[in-house]
Amino acid sequence: MTAGIRITWTLGAHGWADCVIEDDQAKAELTASYISSAPEEFLTAVARLVAGETEARAQFEAEPTAYRWIFYREAVDVWIRLLELRRGSDHDNRGTEIWSFQLPIDALARTVVRCFDEVSRTYGESAYRGKWGEHFPRTELEALRRLRHAHRHDYGP
Repeated sequence: MTAGIRITWTLGAHGWADCVIEDDQAKAELTASYISSAPEEFLTAVARLVAGETEARAQFEAEPTAYRWIFYREAVDVWIRLLELRRGSDHDNRGTEIWSFQLPIDALARTVVRCFDEVSRTYGESAYRGKWGEHFPRTELEALRRLRHAHRHDYGP
């Protein structure tokens, strides 16, 4: 698993963001609304995996569509499944898998930190709040960054 993933988070109209996740084979484009805490949930889910949990989830609400991230960790690897659901309350088995990938947990954490560092550089925290409608997820980003550094020895060479 030498290939990695790329994630971008782009603010659109007030309260909306586009997220693109891609690897060398496939790409998924999702939308998130500020009606849920999408960036905070996403950062927290990845932090929980880094801290050792074996499963974590996050959901982006797109009114009424939803995108559900399901993460499964085994040893130092994580498998990501991304489902598109007609409604956010739907069970996983009602969703359509639109992207999946397996990679080392540290590679995921590094990619997510870089994504939100780029968001901060691009918009600045004040403009982010103005466009998204909520504060930049600084607390969750820094928690993930700290956990990643604290657990780097767990990932091997």
